[in-house]
Amino acid sequence: MPSKVSDIDTCEDNASLIIPPTDWYRSLIAAGLRNPAVHGPARQWLQVQGSFTRALQKQCASSFHVEVQREGFAAPTLEEARRLGIPLRQQAWIREVRLCGDGKPWVLARTVIPLACLTGEGRRLIHLGSKPLGAYLFSSRGWQRGPLETGLCNHRSRCLSKTGVPEIARRSLFRNQKSALLVGEYLLPVLYRQS
Repeated sequence: MPSKVSDIDTCEDNASLIIPPTDWYRSLIAAGLRNPAVHGPARQWLQVQGSFTRALQKQCASSFHVEVQREGFAAPTLEEARRLGIPLRQQAWIREVRLCGDGKPWVLARTVIPLACLTGEGRRLIHLGSKPLGAYLFSSRGWQRGPLETGLCNHRSRCLSKTGVPEIARRSLFRNQKSALLVGEYLLPVLYRQS
């Protein structure tokens, strides 16, 4: 059964990054029962096992860059807090970026980093700037990615009538010995509908 979550409400405060409410499924097959489109051209992106950033970089003809849209301490959504197993009102470092290939946004990403992750070497997570999070996670010892979940974005909200909003997403928990963080990647249609 999916958990429904509004990962972020950006209609009024940041029109450049629109992450719609998303229904999360524990597997691609379960999401495919609700929306067969996940078995289409986006499937390869939903199933990338290594660094998603590296896979995007390989797809680029000329350049890849990260545009930080906003980051800072804020309260995660109720569903995110439950998924991470942290107290419901506890603040976390939330980072929202656009991953751009060849000058166009391809993916919107939202990372929720609980306070427990921000000690010791984890303090570097606050200072990533335009560096990809994946470069840190896949080069640091101790971080293990959990199973991928597939998300179906919900476009019922009136503010999501614009083109260029994600339709499908993926997310996973990354764990180390003492904590976990949650990474969500929301695929824009331009990424997987390229000719």
